[in-house]
Amino acid sequence: MNIIAILLPEHVFYKAEPVRELAQALTDQGYHIVYPSGSQDLLTLLEQNPRIAGIIFDWEQYGMDLCLAINEINEYLPLYAFISTHSVLDVSANDMRMALYFFEYGLNAAADISQRIRQYTAEYIDAIMPPLTKALFHYVEEGKYTFCTPGHMAGTAYQKSPVGSLFYDFFGGNTLKADVSISVTELGSLLDHTSSHLEAEEYIARTFGAEQSYMVTNGTSTSNKIVGMYASPAGSTVLIDRNCHKSLAHLLLMSDVVPIYLTPSRNAYGILGGIPQRQFSRACIAQKVAATPQASWPVHAVITNSTYDGLLYNTQYIKQTLAVPSIHFDSAWVPYTNFHPIYRGKSDMSGERTPDKVIFETQSTHKLLAAFSQASIIHIKGDYDELTFNEAYMMHTTTSPHYGIVASIEMAAAMVRGKPGRRLIQRSIERALHFRKEVYRLLQESEGWFFDIWQPEIIEDAVCWPVEPGAPWHGFRDADADHMYLDPIKVTILTPGMDETGEMASEGIPASLVAKFLNERGVVVEKTGPYNLLFLFSIGIDKTKAMSLLRGLTEFKRAYDLNLRVRNMLPDLYAEDPDFYRHMRIQDLAQGIHGLIRQQHLPQLMLNTFAVLPEMKMTPYAAFQQQVRGNVETVELSQMVGRISANMLLPYSPGVPVVMPGEMITEGSRAVLDFLLMLCSIGQHYPGFETDIHGAELTDDGRYWVRVLK
Repeated sequence: MNIIAILLPEHVFYKAEPVRELAQALTDQGYHIVYPSGSQDLLTLLEQNPRIAGIIFDWEQYGMDLCLAINEINEYLPLYAFISTHSVLDVSANDMRMALYFFEYGLNAAADISQRIRQYTAEYIDAIMPPLTKALFHYVEEGKYTFCTPGHMAGTAYQKSPVGSLFYDFFGGNTLKADVSISVTELGSLLDHTSSHLEAEEYIARTFGAEQSYMVTNGTSTSNKIVGMYASPAGSTVLIDRNCHKSLAHLLLMSDVVPIYLTPSRNAYGILGGIPQRQFSRACIAQKVAATPQASWPVHAVITNSTYDGLLYNTQYIKQTLAVPSIHFDSAWVPYTNFHPIYRGKSDMSGERTPDKVIFETQSTHKLLAAFSQASIIHIKGDYDELTFNEAYMMHTTTSPHYGIVASIEMAAAMVRGKPGRRLIQRSIERALHFRKEVYRLLQESEGWFFDIWQPEIIEDAVCWPVEPGAPWHGFRDADADHMYLDPIKVTILTPGMDETGEMASEGIPASLVAKFLNERGVVVEKTGPYNLLFLFSIGIDKTKAMSLLRGLTEFKRAYDLNLRVRNMLPDLYAEDPDFYRHMRIQDLAQGIHGLIRQQHLPQLMLNTFAVLPEMKMTPYAAFQQQVRGNVETVELSQMVGRISANMLLPYSPGVPVVMPGEMITEGSRAVLDFLLMLCSIGQHYPGFETDIHGAELTDDGRYWVRVLK
């Protein structure tokens, strides 16, 4: 951060010469000087260049108007105003809170002023740096000799080996020097929550609107288990979203609790629409408790907010309605909702405490904020037993945390604070809206088909769009008013072949074909459904990446219309089985897969799959104990009816369990098995389209095997 922007004053000697002298003095100190052509050019420069560390300008020419405009972009940035003897300093007490410093025009004062600017630059960097990261940077700069772990000793070991040197050169010195031992006392302890780690937790809690926050270094998969182990004593009953992440399903295998499932709705595209409001009512919960053996009134509830496809709940309704002591919102996909007004009322930590309840929120800081993989946070609002919770925390937390991951959690929080943070989220929303409008424009202008987009017809404003009852675009039956909202940065592209009612066209293009085409051109899809593709417009997405995606979609249409050979259009797929694909063209492949999907009546099959759950014969915990004891055998997937599953079965992505350990597929829930077999049949007919079903083993002969209890 050594860039200073100077707005040159009027061409009069008594102003121009002192500024010229100062520019030279700053250059001598190592600053890079840039000269915007005017105030608007400066503001645009600030938008594009976060490394600018200060602005020098003439007070009489620009005054407070420029300061206020800069303050809207970055309220922490130092501003240096030059004044003359006759300048009027009309600065209010409120405006004095800015980092605004005044210097008088004068010759031979540059050395003193440049020294002050260096001091103020250091104060600026100190002010925006969060506490743990600041301490870690300082420790690395000290270059201490350590005789403790890790064994690579700040990267020194790598440089003693030819192959290790390649590793060192790739990751860089500071990355390895920041990989330090928990024995470094001046940084405090992640497990004991002391020193810089404690300051970081308090900093993060203030940023996200929580009362207490915990940093977790093994992803939200671990955060979810920590919360569950604390909030769900053995023998208790837990309400759990059937749309939960597999980590919460694993929690049920680890904890001897009785699950009662809240079942989300689903549309014909396979997009989950959230849990209907009626299931949160006391009467509905009472019915579920009465129908579940060994169940008692739930002590805890787990809700996925948002869904994988970007649907957010009205969280206030859930907090006020659910009659349980604690609620855990698994918000892995939306760590940014506290930082923009369109998410008000949809953020789990928003608002005041909920009387007689503890609210937990887990966030994957790495997913859509700028943190390293595995970075996660637990937020808490309400009264809880801190010591007991910390026991659960330590139970799942390594005694050798990677400090780079920990610092990245704190840095992600620092980046979304204040006006710079809000602008980051705003730009993300704007890019997503622009992309949505471009796809819609191409759809209107194209001859024949083009990709469609899952959204309301009118999307002019930056808002979360309500899933209104009866609105045709979303395809959810019996949607509730003021309950679910679509996040604009989660963009779902629709391919031809099926509409929102589930009506299947005579021809179609399965989304998996488009995903493979994009992947071979360097564009990776987040999630692929039968006729939909999910793309995440996070803060790291810029116009270049968005245009690459748009270009990829356009190129697919052009190649599809030309009916190119598979070997030319999808060479990686062709390599899976050259004999099979040698003479096949893309339209033949698309219609072949589409025909299989039509034959299986996919829309109705998906709706039935998630409408009727398999029968729970024993808790997931009890089923896993049987597996540990070896009381299992292997059968073909097609033979699962009437057998108790030992594993959870989940097609990936999105990784939502359709069968849990201890559950039995009966004739009444046969649709679950038919759905899995339909997914398998596509790969059996078309090499390269095998479905990844966690919990099932695909053998070389194309059969899927699963483990069941003897």
